[in-house]
Amino acid sequence: MRRPDNRSNAEKREKRERREYTRKKICRFCTDSSLRIDYKNYRLLRTFLTERGRIVPRRISGNCAKHQRELTRAIKRARHVALLPFTALPK
Repeated sequence: MRRPDNRSNAEKREKRERREYTRKKICRFCTDSSLRIDYKNYRLLRTFLTERGRIVPRRISGNCAKHQRELTRAIKRARHVALLPFTALPK
């Protein structure tokens, strides 16, 4: 059974029109050819980790699929040789 909608038509229209245009994220590695993904460059890799040590997903970082795969591989390699943490430090 459908619930009655108590909003007026103006409120419904306003909600539909409220969608804002968000700028498409572009891959940092595709635009800047001098940037290289390397597991030894932990400062660059750290920007793609959350404060809890998780890898930032592609939809948030804006990387293309190819570079996100390379980045993930480099982060896991850096974790393995103890350049990056697996998890956050306990408080």
